[in-house]
Amino acid sequence: MKVALIGLGMVSRTFGDAIRNSDAVELSYVYARSAESRARFLADWPDLGAVEATSVAEIAASDVDFVLLTTPPNARVGIVEELVAAGKPILMEKPVERTLEGAIKLVETCEAANVPLGIMLQHRARPVVDDLRKLLPELGALRMAEVNVPWWRPQAYYDEPGRGSYARDGGGVMISQAIHTMDLMLSLTGPVSEVTAMTATSDFHDMESEDFVCAGMRFENGAVGQLFATTSSFPGKGETITLHFAAGSVHLEAGLLEINWQDGRSETVGQAASSGAGADPMAFTSDWHRFVIEDFAEAVTHSRAPLVPGRVALEVHRLITALEASGKSGTTVQVKR
Repeated sequence: MKVALIGLGMVSRTFGDAIRNSDAVELSYVYARSAESRARFLADWPDLGAVEATSVAEIAASDVDFVLLTTPPNARVGIVEELVAAGKPILMEKPVERTLEGAIKLVETCEAANVPLGIMLQHRARPVVDDLRKLLPELGALRMAEVNVPWWRPQAYYDEPGRGSYARDGGGVMISQAIHTMDLMLSLTGPVSEVTAMTATSDFHDMESEDFVCAGMRFENGAVGQLFATTSSFPGKGETITLHFAAGSVHLEAGLLEINWQDGRSETVGQAASSGAGADPMAFTSDWHRFVIEDFAEAVTHSRAPLVPGRVALEVHRLITALEASGKSGTTVQVKR
């Protein structure tokens, strides 16, 4: 299928590599507001065979089958509206938007026009996640969850204009980094009903939003859990999700899954993988992106839902919004449905 890439910032390298390794899609057009960015991307990826578009309108009028949208969250609404008017399906980099309200409006814009919208929350595409999902019925009821994202970003990362601001990104570590782990958690545990959080900006960073959050969570199914996420944990370690069920516990770390059953059995599935926990935020495989892109191509072809539809991605936005509110108020906050 023919695709276009709009937004040529840091994450475009991962999308480029994913497309290069895919037999399912080919890159037809690239666009960014900066002509310099367009020229640089095309020079770096000559083998992809893409050509430069000089406007979103050019892509909307083209014969591409869908669009990969990777601009910062504050630059998306107008682009989405233009693509939706042309009936172009959209696979968009997380987050959906800067705020829950903005995210809901954007999802509704696509739904009202019956235009497919998928969100790049690629941690769901880890091979071992599918292994874990198959085990859930045997593991029984969830009773407790532990989620840890001990990442590191140097100050230089936040020196880029707008990074870590509410106006451009919508927040800090939660909406920009931990969103992947929280989304994966929710896909395994079901919704969170209430949170009690503390958020802060550590002395490691000069930035507007939070680089630290710790929280207690109560799930709708009655389980309890804790969340810790930061970009101030030098030198950075891989994120982990540990879930304790009635029949056993599972520990998910990057590409590895450990299962310990209450009856004494234990097993390990998968292999170690990097997820960008340290100073280089792009130090992770493009395989998960490729899987999501190919899944979206198949979803468009067969008129089915993609791996992470826009409406499903709203669940992690609801959780982040509640955590932010709890951190500011110092009270327990209900997650709005």
